Amino acid sequence: MVLDRVPLHPIVEPVQKKVYIESYGCQMNVSDSEVVASILAKDGYTPVKSAEEADLVLLNTCSIREKAEYTVLQRINEMNNLKARNKGLKVGVLGCMAERMREDLLEKKKVVDLVVGPDAYRTLPDLLEKVGTGQKAVNVLLSREETYGEIEPVRLDTNGVTAFVTIMRGCDNMCAFCVVPFTRGRERSRDAESIVRECAQLVRDGYKEVTLLGQNVDSYKFASPQPLSKGEGLSEQHISQEKVDFADLLEMVALACPTLRIRYSTSHPKDMTDKVLAVMARYDNICKYIHLPVQSGSSDVLKRMNRGYDRAWYLERMASIRRHMPDCAISTDIIAGFCGETEEDHEATLALIREVQYDMAFMFKYSERPKTLAARKYPDDVPEDVKGRRLAEVIETQKAASAQRMLGYVGQLHEVLVEGVSKRSAENVFGRNSQNSIVILPRYADGVELTPGTFVKARIDSATPGSLKGSIHSIVSTLALPA
Repeated sequence: MVLDRVPLHPIVEPVQKKVYIESYGCQMNVSDSEVVASILAKDGYTPVKSAEEADLVLLNTCSIREKAEYTVLQRINEMNNLKARNKGLKVGVLGCMAERMREDLLEKKKVVDLVVGPDAYRTLPDLLEKVGTGQKAVNVLLSREETYGEIEPVRLDTNGVTAFVTIMRGCDNMCAFCVVPFTRGRERSRDAESIVRECAQLVRDGYKEVTLLGQNVDSYKFASPQPLSKGEGLSEQHISQEKVDFADLLEMVALACPTLRIRYSTSHPKDMTDKVLAVMARYDNICKYIHLPVQSGSSDVLKRMNRGYDRAWYLERMASIRRHMPDCAISTDIIAGFCGETEEDHEATLALIREVQYDMAFMFKYSERPKTLAARKYPDDVPEDVKGRRLAEVIETQKAASAQRMLGYVGQLHEVLVEGVSKRSAENVFGRNSQNSIVILPRYADGVELTPGTFVKARIDSATPGSLKGSIHSIVSTLALPA
């Protein structure tokens, strides 16, 4: 007689866990969210598109300005309603606010179950296990070594065309207005070979553009404990190299991934070298665009900001960029109304904008941040109405500069990478040129649809201060090979 075989233990299907991650602030946070998604994937979590679908909601936060924190606090309040409808929902706060406001988040915002700083994401599975027992969980310890270098990110909300790769973490600059050294810790650079490997994987996955990220990419430095391995298109020069700086890294990625368009952010004026500019000029697949924050056009204000350069140094860097790459676009950050800023200082900033002619700028009123040098040393003595008026003047001056720069592109042929369908009209697509300007193009060329990831040669027909409009000259399959 044959007995039915009965399993000793019943087969239990694993519970599907769902996570929704919202990223606030800079591109670094977007990249960090992808690392978090990868860590949680190994713990059985699948990313979903909305908080309503999730068992776990994570808010990856920014502390750079007071307004950024206020936005997140409002969102945390909204989580109360979501928790009322979904009793099992857990909410966590990640990133810079987690480090800076951990006590407030856990004690004053009862909705928050989990607080995790930028260097503690590996501990998320253990912390979530603790949350599962009904306890609050927190880890905001900063690290001098953590780079998440070997973790392959899960690309979130991707268009399949552009991606971010973090090359370093933290910052050693103590700019008087900035909280980053306190929320993200000291500077450390990621293994150069792992960066090249991740970029090469992006190419295999069909991506066309990468942005290399760091708080200050120009201070990237990696000392390899052993020679780099052959493969991924590296030259003999780079394989034998023991120390890699940012210019070396740029060249390594350009050589290893000749069909991948390369951007980077952010640079620091005191650290940008001619060696970096020479590499940018040498390779066609490195975009001719630099984000170089000036913050103020006044040397006196720059000194109080502890920026490490003055107006003359910054203008010399501008001149060097133009010498190496006359077609290079430059964007910047500007703070209006920093401590002690006079009308003369403000006028110096307006004059700098007119002289440099930035393609684009991020412009803000100064808001004092706790723990910073400015908060400890300088009174926030520029009245709010004066800050507001000066910011409006900065914006108007930059708007005129942007309009002039954009008009200069009219009539030129630009290589544009198509990223998606235009939000304003389904008849058009949008993409970006090497200078990072948005270019609007017809969706169809001779009956062929321009899909995301397509490179086209476009003639620029018209311009506004914020974008360009073009017509299709030709479709190209790949980038030109490095010169």
